[in-house]
Amino acid sequence: MTDSPLLTLDGAVAGNGIDAPVAAHYGSFNTEQRALEQGEGFVDLSHHDVFRIAGPDRLTWLHSLTTQYFLDLAPDTVTQGLILSPNGHVEHEFRGTDDGEAFTAWTEPGASAALVEFLERMKFMTRVDITDETAALALTWRPATGYRLVPRDQLPTYAEAAGPAAGLWAFEALRIARGEARFGIDTDHRSIPNEMGWIGPAVHLDKGCYRGQETVARVHTLGRPPRRLTLLHLDGSENRLPEVGADVLSGEKVVGYVGSSARHHELGPIALAVLKRNTPVDAPLLTDGIDAAQEIVVDPEVGLHVRPLR
Repeated sequence: MTDSPLLTLDGAVAGNGIDAPVAAHYGSFNTEQRALEQGEGFVDLSHHDVFRIAGPDRLTWLHSLTTQYFLDLAPDTVTQGLILSPNGHVEHEFRGTDDGEAFTAWTEPGASAALVEFLERMKFMTRVDITDETAALALTWRPATGYRLVPRDQLPTYAEAAGPAAGLWAFEALRIARGEARFGIDTDHRSIPNEMGWIGPAVHLDKGCYRGQETVARVHTLGRPPRRLTLLHLDGSENRLPEVGADVLSGEKVVGYVGSSARHHELGPIALAVLKRNTPVDAPLLTDGIDAAQEIVVDPEVGLHVRPLR
């Protein structure tokens, strides 16, 4: 993915890793966080992959393959779906909208190739056509309207009308504070939807069979998922954040790993971690040499997301 043209805006500082093509911030990520919380500005997410599924069978086909209920999906409604392994592990995640003729979806940067390859193998005689639209469409986000795809060549014009620009550090800090997992960073190859708080947002429990459904249904019925997503409040005395994938320790025992982290303008340094279910919710933790306290995101007994009241 080439760099976003919005990196030429005043104060823009590029991100890192898979987020390098867009701005981490435009001078003050704390100010940008506050603006987003007040309903102002937009975020450039144009480094995300975009693909389109056209054809008369697209919604029934997606309904049969994924965790989400796609039948009679209302136009312009953003919905999230997962594709699971036979054992219920999350293999792919995407979001998208349908316009009555095609379903246009976005995934994490670099994640669409494997997803589209899987979908192509599953077409059989289904009347669907899949095309890569990353070069043509750019993903954006605004507090008032949420996710929106705009023509990539119109991104600078869109920015002029939607400003002020907020960088990915502000967007990520607010996401982490909400306890929303990011696929590929907060998840690993063993993640199941019940651990990540995706029952409801991405998994519809009242639908027909799909691959991995047995695991999801069993854990939902019996409760007590093997692990749980949690919000960590990090000790701010060290001017750094933990590395993605760093072990989380309770005493000398490894009880999980840390995913995404950020500096929140009110909460200070925070992170999402995936912990063993039986880790006491009041246990002091250590990750990457940084002390941490827990705030429940996914209830360890029932495996459902507990929304922080912010």
